[in-house]
Amino acid sequence: MPAWGPCDDGIRIAVRVTPRGGRDALTAGTEDHFAARLSAPPVDGAANAALLPLVAKHFGVPKRAVTIVAGETARLKRLHIAGDPHILARIAQALYGGAP
Repeated sequence: MPAWGPCDDGIRIAVRVTPRGGRDALTAGTEDHFAARLSAPPVDGAANAALLPLVAKHFGVPKRAVTIVAGETARLKRLHIAGDPHILARIAQALYGGAP
């Protein structure tokens, strides 16, 4: 799966999470996933709880628009971001350094 792809009501993205990684940041990873560094530990869902608002902030959507669809307890997660697929895809491309 590429790092992101459109779906009917938004986009799906793949994110590799590094808990206890210093300050929170979402950046381009590889062509297969984004990279998220989180200050939260991977205990009791703290990293997942920190990931969702971080992704929402970068994509300009409310926190409730971001959900984990796979990898709840894994380092590599798949997220669904609800919204306009075209706008969200442009934001994803911009995070990778491409023109929005």
